[in-house]
Amino acid sequence: MHNQFPRILVGAFRGGAGKTLVSLGLLASWRSKGKRLSVFKKGPDYIDAAWLASAASVPCYNLDTYLMGEEGVLRSFKARTGGTDMAVVEGNRGLFDGVDVEGQHSSAALAKILGLSVFLVVDCTKATRTVAALVKGCQVLDEDVAIQGVILNQVGTPRHETIVRTSIEKYCDIPVLGAVPRAKEIQLHERHLGLFPAQEHGAVQETLDAIRGLIEAHVNVDSMWDVAKRHCAAMPARDPEQDEVRESPVAGAPRFSGIRVGVVRDKAFHFYYPENIEALRDRGAEVVDVEASRDPVLPDLDALYIGGGFPETQAKALSENQSFKKSVHEAVENGLPVYAECGGAIYLGKGLEWQGHLYPLVDVFPIVYRFHEKPQGHGYTLLQVEEENPVFPKGTRLKGHEFHYAGMWDWKEEALRFACRVERGYGFDGSREGLCYKNAYATFSHLHALGESHWADSFLNRAATGTAVS
Repeated sequence: MHNQFPRILVGAFRGGAGKTLVSLGLLASWRSKGKRLSVFKKGPDYIDAAWLASAASVPCYNLDTYLMGEEGVLRSFKARTGGTDMAVVEGNRGLFDGVDVEGQHSSAALAKILGLSVFLVVDCTKATRTVAALVKGCQVLDEDVAIQGVILNQVGTPRHETIVRTSIEKYCDIPVLGAVPRAKEIQLHERHLGLFPAQEHGAVQETLDAIRGLIEAHVNVDSMWDVAKRHCAAMPARDPEQDEVRESPVAGAPRFSGIRVGVVRDKAFHFYYPENIEALRDRGAEVVDVEASRDPVLPDLDALYIGGGFPETQAKALSENQSFKKSVHEAVENGLPVYAECGGAIYLGKGLEWQGHLYPLVDVFPIVYRFHEKPQGHGYTLLQVEEENPVFPKGTRLKGHEFHYAGMWDWKEEALRFACRVERGYGFDGSREGLCYKNAYATFSHLHALGESHWADSFLNRAATGTAVS
């Protein structure tokens, strides 16, 4: 990739160190100064991405080499950064944490692919000089990862800051560009899937304003920009032919003009990759927003897409909207193509047991789901399509990810038909995925349109003709 504009990755030693807090503050600060920003989240994530999009006032796109491959990452980054002043990528987990001992699919691997300047956010709780040892370790583990600076977090006292700052600058020879104190008054509250979603938060802008104030008071945001800019300018020029990336298969011909696809977007269902929605629109489909908890019935549609989210926290409202549930049930019985991911799959079930209450749902699939204290599935998935289904040809291998606390609790085994065998992940029961009934397909595995570019064609072809793409 050409390095004509600064691009940074906000990383850390581990998850929960403060990457999101710092990223939000930087984005809000630079946006307030009129900077043109592109923003990305490394890895499969919806909640952090929604917060980042709110802070930057632009869509946040995900970058993940497992889900979309290196070429897909390069293509997406190139497509989203035209005319930008700065690209900001928030890493995930620890900087070098990947799927194997080599760190494949890690934030560090992504930083090398895209030529990102890495800034480490370090939680300094109960540590001083040892922080320098950890930073030094990151520097020598892979010298091709361009670590350009450090932001201290959870700093206790001025003396604490001085020892950590001086140690890093002495032994690591990189600048400490900020020291954020323990700020109990600003907390990004968490629950079972991560941060409290922006879609359910009652004071998003007020929270972002407070975070911006905290970061501007304790991080030299102008110096960070200058460091990233100097690093960008110092990078060796690339052969233009090295930067050639094939046009995205997502941007296909608009041959599905006139197809109306309902997308359920509300407090219960809001886990959608922007590229998945764009893939439908790029092919000519009209996307119609639907709210499962408030709309009286489904509108006139040719297909329905129900993403993931938090049906459990909205279970009462979803369950009580009898007319909407009935309209979905009848639509499935009448052959409406429906693609339901995770929370959407739960919604199509018979019911949901949550915090001691049983909430009746759409009852397309005879399954009552129960939520557990620990995740039932968490991580990347790999599925082998072995049976006929409404969306994917037999023999297809699907890469995705899952993160769900829900599992099947009570079900009618003889009425269940699964299309996929789980090669990696958990799915519905550790071995089966892709639950099918008529033209409805339900899955716990989230797919990304840049990695599984055939998904939109298959889904829309079913909507247009009633037959799957072979």
